[in-house]
Amino acid sequence: MWSVPALLFLIAFFHRAAPGIIAKDLMQEFGVTGVIVGLLAATYFYAYAALMIPSGLLVDAFGVRRVVAAGGAVMGLGTMAMGLAPAPRALFAGRFAVGLGAAVTFVGALKIAATWFPPTRFGFLSAVTATVGIAGALVATAPLAALVAVAGWRGALAVVGTVTLAASALCFAVVRDRPGAPGGGAPPAPGLRAVLAGGAAVLRNRHTWPPFLAFFCLYSAFGNLSLWVVPCLRDVYGLSAERAAFYAAAPTLPLLVSAPLTGFLSDRVLRRRKLPFVALAWASVALWTIFVATLGRLPLGGLGALFLAMGAVGGAFVLTWPIGREVNPPHLAGIAVAVVNLGGFLGAALTQGPIGAVLDARWAGALSGGSRVYPVEAYASAFAACAALALAAALVSFTLRETRGRNVYHEFRGR
Repeated sequence: MWSVPALLFLIAFFHRAAPGIIAKDLMQEFGVTGVIVGLLAATYFYAYAALMIPSGLLVDAFGVRRVVAAGGAVMGLGTMAMGLAPAPRALFAGRFAVGLGAAVTFVGALKIAATWFPPTRFGFLSAVTATVGIAGALVATAPLAALVAVAGWRGALAVVGTVTLAASALCFAVVRDRPGAPGGGAPPAPGLRAVLAGGAAVLRNRHTWPPFLAFFCLYSAFGNLSLWVVPCLRDVYGLSAERAAFYAAAPTLPLLVSAPLTGFLSDRVLRRRKLPFVALAWASVALWTIFVATLGRLPLGGLGALFLAMGAVGGAFVLTWPIGREVNPPHLAGIAVAVVNLGGFLGAALTQGPIGAVLDARWAGALSGGSRVYPVEAYASAFAACAALALAAALVSFTLRETRGRNVYHEFRGR
């Protein structure tokens, strides 16, 4: 039940990182600048953010099977449209469709986790779901670069679109919304009107917003790193696209372990949410500061080690979803997770274009194969903005409510 929505979430996460691999190809084919590539990448997040809260409402009201299958179909068709795009306008339209379809995948996977598993496993399952997404980001590094080298960027997107449509059909065929649900029908849920009223309660809850803001800042920093690290390694360190993609995977690889480990320790060992988040967030600030201060001077081996360390402490973000769920009514798990999740993608949507503008503002006029080559000072300025976002997340972490892994909504509600 969980694995098929999780597969579609893997594909959705793949799309978040994919523009970093094909950025130079897009610059060459369409003659666009860093701002345009940043806006293209951010278009996914505009669509994702716009549909995030509605996706939680739809999943709560109509069930995972139909909503996630429909989202997968839209995502697959959008991918196909990008691969066939004759001009930037069509490329943006396809990217927007991909973001719309992707918006329901994560909420759907966590709704299954909340419905099919004991409450004491939700933090761990949230982390494992995030880890599946991280695997999608890894597929969007060296494997995607290899596929692009063989089939071109258009052929690579055609392959991804076909796989996405197949996964969507599988979701509709096999997923059931709750244990014992006949034919995959939606649960006898409160219905859309009642869920809308509940969603308003989630938005009015002041305890919802600290995890929202923490994820906003953390994912903005990570999303911009994913977008610009490959161009940075090519421009500053002179690496090929394939070798740059290999190093670009370094921040993501440790998350395959650190994210589920963070969820497990939070659920089963520490029985805390806030404490591990605060510690990991401040460690991330320290590593971002080192990265910006040494950019262009740190040898590749040291840079790879630094990226691995950044990934090792990067698992903090997986705790924002359990916190958001545990400070809101239990039956509104979908909308509560959706609101918190909105923070990250709204952050990426609002920051990727401006950070592309920071790069363009410091561009010295160098070109290579029709694409812009940015100096190390431009990348240092862009990544300094990311470090500032990490600092903001660490400061917000002090305002999180400690839930100790249980739903505390009625406790503070009754006071």
